[in-house]
Amino acid sequence: MEPVTLITGGSTGIGAATARALLKQGHRVAVTGRDADKLAAFAASAAAGERLLTITGDTSDAHDVASAVRRVVEAWGRLDNVIANAGFSLPGNLESHAPEDMRAMVLTNVLGPALLVRETLPHLRESKGRIVIIGSVAGVRNTPGNLYSVTKWAAHALAENTRLLVGKDGVGVTVVAPGVVDTPFWDERGGTPEAPVMTAEQVADTIVFAVNQPAGVDINHITMRPTGQVG
Repeated sequence: MEPVTLITGGSTGIGAATARALLKQGHRVAVTGRDADKLAAFAASAAAGERLLTITGDTSDAHDVASAVRRVVEAWGRLDNVIANAGFSLPGNLESHAPEDMRAMVLTNVLGPALLVRETLPHLRESKGRIVIIGSVAGVRNTPGNLYSVTKWAAHALAENTRLLVGKDGVGVTVVAPGVVDTPFWDERGGTPEAPVMTAEQVADTIVFAVNQPAGVDINHITMRPTGQVG
């Protein structure tokens, strides 16, 4: 039976590249996003027919997360892999962030993956599936006043805590922590930094590598940088 994978924040960037890679591999893929137009554009470009499901919703909203998981299971009867990819950063640092923007980032980057894990664990225990949480190099090193870094340290901790919770049940948990990637992530921060950078497709290949590990093998943390990135 074709594996079923749910990806949050899947209309652009790393999420979209991962969806394309998994569709090519034969998965049925559901992607979520807040922007219905971007989801529709992605669906049109992917041309995957009934093997792709797009779901509009907010990953930091418990109702939306539960609804997305329910739709996937109702459509395809199972859930094998979950990729917690949705997230964003803010320009500046915590001295310049508006409090409401700080709250939104923490909810999306930390609560969102936690809600996704909570909602999908019953299905992943049944399928002996895998969870991939997209972290960041910012989640393994600090920089001055970087609240985004704080959220990614939390995401990495969530992955390890989840591994301790469900490893005995045969569920794999992986953090993929990229360095600089050329994606729309940088649009709010003045554009992608100058080289070196990685492509979204290169990160997607690493995510797929984690998903494709054989039963009994659980790769827990992958940090990847473009060659030449120092920090």
